[in-house]
Amino acid sequence: MNQSKKLTDGALLLTVFMILMLISAFVPVITLIATFLLPVPFILFASRYDWKPSIIMLIAAMALSSLLTSIFFVPIPVLMGLGGIMIGSAIHRKFSPYETWARGTIGFVAGLLFVFVFSQYVFQVNLVNEIDNMAQESITMSQDMMEQFGMGDITEDQLDMLTEQMGMLTDLLPAWLAIVALILAFISQWISYKVLNRLENRQLYFPPFRTLRLPVSLIWIYFFALIMSLFNLDPSGMVFIAVNNVLMLTGILMALQGFSFIFYYAHAKQMSKALPIASIVLTVFVPFIFLFLVRLLGIIDIGFSLRDRISNDKT
Repeated sequence: MNQSKKLTDGALLLTVFMILMLISAFVPVITLIATFLLPVPFILFASRYDWKPSIIMLIAAMALSSLLTSIFFVPIPVLMGLGGIMIGSAIHRKFSPYETWARGTIGFVAGLLFVFVFSQYVFQVNLVNEIDNMAQESITMSQDMMEQFGMGDITEDQLDMLTEQMGMLTDLLPAWLAIVALILAFISQWISYKVLNRLENRQLYFPPFRTLRLPVSLIWIYFFALIMSLFNLDPSGMVFIAVNNVLMLTGILMALQGFSFIFYYAHAKQMSKALPIASIVLTVFVPFIFLFLVRLLGIIDIGFSLRDRISNDKT
């Protein structure tokens, strides 16, 4: 009976996935919405039966994708399937929401790496080179526009600086992949929680953002990368690229921790929600000042347990 139900659920959810994939591929108006829904069938199945049966569902999705469309659509089920299975398996094993999010992020990173490799060997398209070409075209367009508006007196040093900054796009590609995976995992997990709560009367939800607490080890990773960045590293070397990617990712996580503390402080002191909301708005519009302050606050919160001190003061 259980095996029969497993096959029925698998066939039903696989059908739902294929419909969503065809919609995302051929109905441009709702492509973005369908994209975030694509991992949900895998999450639902893995949350019930764990990852082993879900791998079979993924293989079936890859086969059907190549048969009903073409082999060029195979990366879609791989990307969405790996991320969805990691999230669903974590839900099945009753991991915390943030640990589930982390596992989902790893799954989506693996899927994105598959997309890059697939593009390289099947499409014969090097995405890194394509990004470089887009950056060079952007620089050329910027120069042309400046000349048209009578601002063509750009110095060679300024041009070199602009070229270097655009080149950082490819250097920071691993960090951008991780950020995209984080966003995909979060939205997919949030939608799945809503669906599972409705279908199975479960109580799955993300805890309040103010409760987010990152591990202390993250500080050591951040400071190690920061110290390494002070050395005269070769800009084209792997160490330089790795250090900058680590700095970017850990810096974003520290900023998240800082925002979490601001939300916690406002809640603990029974202050208006305008304070944390204003901090986000200011950071978005004046990032050079406020992003540094929020990141510093996150570092202090992790390293010195600021919220524990506030909690002790209340008692």
